[in-house]
Amino acid sequence: MSAGPSTNGALRHVLGHLLTPLLMCVGMGLAYLGAFHAPAPHDLRVDVVGSGPSAQVLAQTLQDKGAGALDVRTVADRETAVASLREQGSFGAYVPGEKPELLVASGSSDTSAMAVEKVFTKVAAAQDAPLKVTDVTPVASGDPTGQGVFFLLVALSIGAYASVAVIGGAGAVLPMRIRALLAAAMSLVVSLIGTLFAGPLFHLVDQGLGGVWAMSWLYAAGILLVGVGLHTFLRRWTTLGVMVLFVMLNFTSSGGIYRPELQPGFFGALHAFWNGAGFVEGVRSHVYFGGHALGGHVLVLALWLLAGAALVVTAGVVEARRSGAEKAAGEAAGKAAGKADAKAGEKVEAEEEMEEAVAV
Repeated sequence: MSAGPSTNGALRHVLGHLLTPLLMCVGMGLAYLGAFHAPAPHDLRVDVVGSGPSAQVLAQTLQDKGAGALDVRTVADRETAVASLREQGSFGAYVPGEKPELLVASGSSDTSAMAVEKVFTKVAAAQDAPLKVTDVTPVASGDPTGQGVFFLLVALSIGAYASVAVIGGAGAVLPMRIRALLAAAMSLVVSLIGTLFAGPLFHLVDQGLGGVWAMSWLYAAGILLVGVGLHTFLRRWTTLGVMVLFVMLNFTSSGGIYRPELQPGFFGALHAFWNGAGFVEGVRSHVYFGGHALGGHVLVLALWLLAGAALVVTAGVVEARRSGAEKAAGEAAGKAAGKADAKAGEKVEAEEEMEEAVAV
């Protein structure tokens, strides 16, 4: 038996929608493998402590051998090196001597600290001296790898963009102002859940929980507003669009696993202004670095929120115009139908009159 028209139509419908998961598969593969498959340092800032000729020679040797992997400078003393680490101006500082010491800041990035330690362990081994490693900004006890903030980002993102799918799909018939209020409410709920994870439940941070909540809300609200606004324009492609923005490009450029100094340049460039990087670096700055450069990271989150608000307003205007155009078209169709009915009535009356005249 041959497939009927309804079966063929359903098959074409399914095949058309299968394009979305295929694009997701390709996009996720390109994004994640492109960002994470071969981490290697480039322009990784490190310090050599000392102002004498030996320190200068060591710094220049490391710079030359690194071939672009390291950005090496010398600093006068250990205190200056520690201050630079606590301001995220460098990712490691080597103190040469009979008992060499390496200073790192795992709160900035555990993987960057490991990359620096790998380099200077070889330097110390060449001097036949054991290397002492001192962490000047250790991570919280509940986050020994320093990557808990990244997984908090993942949880917030999933809660936010899944809410976009529901509000944009099931709530598409609602006025835009109602959808915007739902987005604001869901962003609050998602941020509170994230704060519960970060604090009482998993102890990812051991201080500054209020600030973590505030940045969680800014982050989730930005995603929800952008997604709700985009749904007016993208319709069934909204899920794919939101995944590209807030998963494929977002997670890979956030710096939660590898900072941009260990990634290809494309993701490092996104790190400067993408909302996931704003959240991850903002939380690190707030919790581990005394709020240094926090304002810039919060500004990134606020700008994404404003962009989402602007999209919602624009989408509301577009929907109002569409509704007005559809209403006008409906009224025009109704008038046309009325005129057709009137003409039909006149024709019937004329025919009746003609029949009467013939009968007479």
